[in-house]
Amino acid sequence: MIVVTLMWSVAGVVTRHLEAARSFEVTFWRSLFNALALGAALTVMRGPALWTGLLRAPWPVWLSGVCWSVMFTAFMVAITMTSVAGVLITMSVAPLITALFARLALHHHLPPRTWGAIAAAGAGIAWMFGRDAQAAGSTAWAGMLVAAAVPVASAINYTLLQHTSRGQSGGQSDMLPAVLIGAVLSTVVTLPLALPFQASPHDLGWLAMLGVFQLAIPCLLIVRLTRQLPAPEIALLGLLEVLFGVLWAWLGADEQPSSAALLGGSLVLGALVFNELLGWRRAARPARSARVQP
Repeated sequence: MIVVTLMWSVAGVVTRHLEAARSFEVTFWRSLFNALALGAALTVMRGPALWTGLLRAPWPVWLSGVCWSVMFTAFMVAITMTSVAGVLITMSVAPLITALFARLALHHHLPPRTWGAIAAAGAGIAWMFGRDAQAAGSTAWAGMLVAAAVPVASAINYTLLQHTSRGQSGGQSDMLPAVLIGAVLSTVVTLPLALPFQASPHDLGWLAMLGVFQLAIPCLLIVRLTRQLPAPEIALLGLLEVLFGVLWAWLGADEQPSSAALLGGSLVLGALVFNELLGWRRAARPARSARVQP
């Protein structure tokens, strides 16, 4: 999951190096390359039956596809409207929303350590947001409003993926085509808004990289990860994207974060480390007990 967040986090700094592509055109090209990469990968994995099976896919696959589409589209549009830090901080309410959805829909029990980590991370995010939002203009506020669609869609999606993983054996693998559906929907929706195309060959190279390595590969990985990690913990670990993304934008695009972002980010990182260390320590106890028993 940490590798996934590292791959996700490069989107902001890459968009700052585009020459001509803007807003919906950026989203269109990234989604198109994402769809092409996913189509090729899933065809190799599933064979030609993938395409005939899409039309007969059950409703959870299509609902998940819509969620992926919202996530793909809203993120890139928002990041062309406001700062990388503003978008990522807005998205960081995902763990709280996911925890609430998982509790209501799946009756998911979270240990106190995870609730505590969510509360601490939320405090750090609120500190960053509250301090930086005072200087935000109307366009920046609109960008953060668009970005707010991402955590809501991701919370629904992670909860849905967790629900399907509790079903029949192998059910989770059936959700992989949902990522392809989301990429295709995002491509189709943004095409009319992307015209006329202005992207240079330089831009297309960067956007192809984003579509394949920043989106297609990590999104396939995260569908698999829902078999191993609870949905709220996936969302909580996803907060690392905030820290990595702000860092890359700072180092690679000179988009320096404020002192509030640094302080709040430290609180978020501390909450994540504390939660995971407690989880590993608790998991290690039964293993040690089993080894010492005759």
